[in-house]
Amino acid sequence: MAGAGVVAAGAVTAVALAAGGSQQDPGEGRTERQALVAERGRTVMPFDLEQTTHRFSPTATGGIQDVVADQSGDTEQIELIRAHLREEAAAFSRGDFADPARIHGTDMPGLAELRDGYDRIKVRYEDRADGATLTYTTQDSALVDALHDWFEAQLGDHGAHAESGH
Repeated sequence: MAGAGVVAAGAVTAVALAAGGSQQDPGEGRTERQALVAERGRTVMPFDLEQTTHRFSPTATGGIQDVVADQSGDTEQIELIRAHLREEAAAFSRGDFADPARIHGTDMPGLAELRDGYDRIKVRYEDRADGATLTYTTQDSALVDALHDWFEAQLGDHGAHAESGH
């Protein structure tokens, strides 16, 4: 019967994630959904969410996503960030958004549109001293809106691990 408990717990987690659960986790001051996203993120992102920050900056033609180490000179986190974002840039350029779907759910705002329109979005990777940057550019206004929705969803889901670059 232990297996049934694991399946039930997994189903509860999936339902809470899909529903965007917002109950506070008093131990960490974040929502239940943010805790679940952080847990899933640890299985996809090799860097430590507690030692890094995601920054999302919408632009008129898409957006800029920075991931940076919180401590300057943290070469371990910086290299992990760079390796991951290089892989993500290549995947997104092929229309592969499986990693964000694993972390945030397949119904994440903007995700379906980005997957469908990937060939109209240019994704450029760039090193920065404290991490790396992905720049998303498109001339399709619907995809710009999808990128902005996607960024906004990530800001909410990552909580204290993310900030707006506005």
